[in-house]
Amino acid sequence: MSDVSLAFAEIKRGAEEILLEDELLEKLKQGKPLKIKAGFDPTAPDLHLGHTVLINKLRQFQQLGHEVIFLIGDFTGMIGDPTGKNVTRKPLTQEDVLANAETYKEQVFKILDPAKTRVEFNSTWMEKLGAAGMLKLASRQTVARMMERDDFKKRYAGGQSIAIHEFMYPLVQGWDSVALESDVELGGTDQKFNLLMGRELQKSEGQRPQTVLMMPLLEGLDGVQKMSKSLNNYIGITDSPTEMFGKIMSISDDLMWRYYELLSFKPIEEIESYKENIAGGANPRDVKIDLAKELIARFHDEDAAQAAHQEFINRFQKGAMPDEMPELTLTVDNGEIAIANLLKEAGLVASTSEAMRMIKQGAAKIDGEKVADNKVIISAGSTAVYQVGKRKFARVTIQ
Repeated sequence: MSDVSLAFAEIKRGAEEILLEDELLEKLKQGKPLKIKAGFDPTAPDLHLGHTVLINKLRQFQQLGHEVIFLIGDFTGMIGDPTGKNVTRKPLTQEDVLANAETYKEQVFKILDPAKTRVEFNSTWMEKLGAAGMLKLASRQTVARMMERDDFKKRYAGGQSIAIHEFMYPLVQGWDSVALESDVELGGTDQKFNLLMGRELQKSEGQRPQTVLMMPLLEGLDGVQKMSKSLNNYIGITDSPTEMFGKIMSISDDLMWRYYELLSFKPIEEIESYKENIAGGANPRDVKIDLAKELIARFHDEDAAQAAHQEFINRFQKGAMPDEMPELTLTVDNGEIAIANLLKEAGLVASTSEAMRMIKQGAAKIDGEKVADNKVIISAGSTAVYQVGKRKFARVTIQ
């Protein structure tokens, strides 16, 4: 297999869709460094593992010798990305955006090589465009074209408002590609409309259109909905090593492979050997431990990974936590459930009164930690191991 074929196979790893594959292969065959762009609106101060799916792909391009552009959408962040939203998103202040952007830079360099990463802010060219330039940009597309976007279409059909400035978001993101003359833009599958807008605007400016590479949205701890802080099903890259280890160990065995595909830097062959070992009788827990240690070492260090593993052993394995236990999903009203009701619904106790009694006795635990009192509320989007006494366990996902 040629070097180009090997590089192309690595680039395609985990990708949901590439538009167009033939174009990308042709660009790679030219043997010149490509400009690889991915944009991130600094809407919150901390990133989670779902965000790193794109950053990991940037790293692959970087290791293949291409120019990686980490674009911070300080201008678009003040518009508010409407993608997937059923209401108008509240724009951030410039102060919020800039403060969040600084933390983003600190966090992404745990994955990317800072010496080889070009960091850009899209306000650099958008502010120069001015009011006349923005009006000219707005003239490039029609309202009918914008209404082809699924989220706009749904909001309009449902009688929900769409602010005029929201139509500008895809155009500004597309103009970023023009300003940077990007060869490839990365984005999530929910960004397809915006990513293709970049191709259209580049064509209209006489540039060679960028190739679009879309990565899937990483499922959160519940294994159902995409990882999100608002759903409380996330693993933050600033989480403590212990917290990160516990969250990763709580994911299902099936979801583990998804995380390996999108988050691990291990070679595909090594991951396949894990699957073969498990098929031959190996414990999936041990493979999950390797994943947890890899990710903790990336965002903290090797010593932190080893210490988190040891703490896990001390808290769980020495406590005789079984390798296998019932796994269930509880759908709750109003996005939360009282701990006593959860223990009853999970079949760990016969009644809520028994649950309260066991909590009072210190016999109820969540991920190895004793439940403080019976007023504890569990929010939707979480997955944890619940225990009553020494022999009753259940891994419960709340949705």
